[in-house]
Amino acid sequence: MGTVGGTFLSVLPNLHSEDVLKTIILATVGAIVSFIISLLLKNLIKKHKK
Repeated sequence: MGTVGGTFLSVLPNLHSEDVLKTIILATVGAIVSFIISLLLKNLIKKHKK
């Protein structure tokens, strides 16, 4: 925990609000794309098994 806390506190002053916002947007887009792809693959597998 000490190492993680120290790393976090040393990185924190170097983060800018643009970087945080960009990271949040990219994570959201990645999660949505991953969810859609998993749904498509699930449907393809169901159709293939019939």
